[in-house]
This record gives sequence, C-alpha cells and structure tokens, in this order.
Amino acid sequence: MEENPSRISYLPTEGLTYDPSDSKYWNENELQKEIERTFEICHGCRMCFKYCDSFPTLFNFLDKQYEGDVKKIKPQETRKIMDACFQCKLCEVQCPYTVRDGHEFKLDFPKLVHRHKAIHSRKKSRNLRDKILGNPDKAAGMARASFGIANLMNRVGVHRWFMEKLLGIHREKLLPDFSFSTFEKWATKKKLIRKNNIAETVLFQTCYVQHNEPQIGKDTIEVLGKNKVDCACVKGLKCCGMPSWEQGDLETLRANAKHNLDILMPFVEEGSRVIAINPTCAMMMRREYQELLEGEDRERAKKLSEAINDPSEFLWNIRNEDRFNKATHNIQTEDISYHAPCHLRAQGIGFKGRDLIKKVIGSKIKTVMECCGHDGTFAMKVESFDASKRIGQKAFDGMKNGESEVWVTDCPLAALQFKQHAGVKPKHPMSILAEAYRSVDTENHKIINN
Repeated sequence: MEENPSRISYLPTEGLTYDPSDSKYWNENELQKEIERTFEICHGCRMCFKYCDSFPTLFNFLDKQYEGDVKKIKPQETRKIMDACFQCKLCEVQCPYTVRDGHEFKLDFPKLVHRHKAIHSRKKSRNLRDKILGNPDKAAGMARASFGIANLMNRVGVHRWFMEKLLGIHREKLLPDFSFSTFEKWATKKKLIRKNNIAETVLFQTCYVQHNEPQIGKDTIEVLGKNKVDCACVKGLKCCGMPSWEQGDLETLRANAKHNLDILMPFVEEGSRVIAINPTCAMMMRREYQELLEGEDRERAKKLSEAINDPSEFLWNIRNEDRFNKATHNIQTEDISYHAPCHLRAQGIGFKGRDLIKKVIGSKIKTVMECCGHDGTFAMKVESFDASKRIGQKAFDGMKNGESEVWVTDCPLAALQFKQHAGVKPKHPMSILAEAYRSVDTENHKIINN
C-alpha cells in the first residue's frame, strides 16, 4: 500500500525542542516541522477549543479554507494563530499528550508559541510598548518619579487616548496604581531585611507587590508571623521576567533570572523556602527558569524550583504543626467566591489559598476555574482588550452567580480584571487571613480589658 505523502505523523519530528539553548530551537525549518505536527494533533483532538482564540482560529482555517490540510496554512496565518495565545497554560494543563504527562507526542503548545515568538522577535526591534510593558520595574520607577501624576493621568481621557495612539495600550483598560513607596522600603523601615542568609523562608514579593500593592506583601508577612514562620525580606529583587518573555525577549528574562538567583540562592543553599506571592512568578521560577536559562544558571534554577512555594501552599504544609494559627473560630463568616488563577493551576499544587480560608475561617466557598482573560499584558493591548473581556466573561459570570459579598483570588492582575468587568475587586488570600487574625486579636483584647 502506497503511503500518503500528505500524512503527518503525530510523533515528534527531528525539529522538536523547547530548549532555547539548543541550536535547532532557532532554526525556522525545524520549527515549521513541529508547528505542522502540533497543528495536526490539535486539529484531530479539539479538546482546547474553549480557552483562547488560537485554537478556534486554527480550526477555522482548516475547516473553511484548507479542507483540513495543515500544510496549506500560510506563515502570516500561523502568526495570527500564535499571536492569539496569551500563555494562560490551560491547554497544556488539559492536554493528554504533554511532556508533563510523559506522553510520546511530547506536546506543549504554549512553549511552541514562545519558540515562534522568540525567533520572530530576533528579526525586529522592540517597539516602545513592548519595552514599557516588558520592564515593569523601570515603568514603576518612572511613575514614582512623577510624584503621583502618573496615577492621576491614567484616569484622564485625553491622556489615555494619547497613550492608545502612541503605545497601543487600550484607553479603557483599568491600569493599576503605582504605590508612592515600595514594599522594600517598608520592609527596610520594619527592619525585616535580613543581613545574613539564614531564614526558614525568604520572600519574593514580586514586582506587582513591590510597586503597585505593597499591602499584599505586608499582609503576607503578618500572616506568616501569626503562624510563627520566620520570613526574611531582601533588597534588589527584579521582575521574574515573564512580561519580557511574553514578547519573546529571552535576553531580558535571563538577565533578570540571573540577578534574582544571585540574591535568592544563598538562602536556598542554607535550606530556605522561597515564598513567591504571585502565581505567575511562582510558575516562572518553579517550571520555566530551569528550561529557559543556560549553563550554571540552569543548574541553580533547578535547585530554586524545588524551594519555591506559594504562601498559601507553605502554610497548608504546616497546618498540622502546633504553631499553625487556627484561632479564628469566633469570626462571623460569609460566603466567599474564589477564583483559581490559570498559572496556579499550571503548577499543579491545588488551591491552598481557598483551602486555608475554609480551614481557618470556616467560610463556605464557591470555586470558579475559568480564565479571567487578563493574562499578563494581553488585556492591556488595543488589539486584545476586547478578546480578554470576552474570554473572561465566564469567570465574571461565575463569580457573580450567587450572593457572595467577598471575592478572593491569588492573582492581583486577575483582581483588576474582575474589578473592571464584574464590579468587585477580589482580595488576596493572605489579606483575608490577615483580616481574620486581626479580628481575633481585637476580640481577645476586648475580652481581656473587660
């Protein structure tokens, strides 16, 4: 029987690699082989039709134009498919053919997209928007230098129109305020900056907490303290690098990662756990660093990955120890709606923030697992703002479906998305727990004084 020359095998081609240190990673011909194979598998499976627009776009090309022949998809159409991916990772979480699951197909669609973007980013200079969104530390420094004017101008229609025309940041997008002072300055004032590298845990507060909402970091420190967890703070941490890697900028990601490794690894070598507040940053350091870095940094990243914990994950792990603080039995509980961030799901560690709140406070909790559609900088861009709202609608409806007055999510950017499109800003689990512990302290103080 003559073999059909148009048939594409589901098995990996010689072009398979997700490792940018491998020379064939940057070979476009080798990449194309893997793109065709992946498109063929996804065309036959179609499990991931509901996540982002990458898959419906692919299926539309195949169904309406090319009679199922993935080899007919043009380069500009491939680019359109790849650009619709916003790295929520949910397709990789649900896919039955992944490297994570040990399947022989070794599929990882998000990493294939990153490879495609990394190759194409080398061919062009980054525009101003990519530079600003890809470097939140620098953007925050510039905003603070404006002495609050940046926050004010982000609410002025004319200025937002100008930003949209100049930078391509959608005029209606709710942007986070920049804090007048950083979390690091607060930690320094409170004498929390550790001068040696001996600590049970060390905090990676994330660039968002550092520059936008330091209170989440303060609440995290407070909750850890209430549970007798020794937590060190350090100076000089940078963004985890995910915003730059979204644009295919591997160099900036590697530079930031190396910088952070230099600061954190002395603690890790002494046995410290690294508490990363934002699920995206935790995912980067737990899963991505060890595959994207090279040489000695890759080896250090493997050790770091074993030390990474979400704050709720760490506290859940000590829940049976005597030091775990359960003294909130007298708090009047409310029903809570909890949103599970995509990058928390990608780590496969469960929803420990939800579980902690249920255990400590005793609230009834409804869980919503749909993507909110913010996904890093995706929701900020002119070309994807409307799509982010549409994709997040199921999450918005899910959180609103009920009478919960309190909303919770582990992701601060998801909280912004809910505030804009659903009218309620969820709190971080650490903030909920901090409020609960304070309530108990206040009640106990009243009892003692009376």
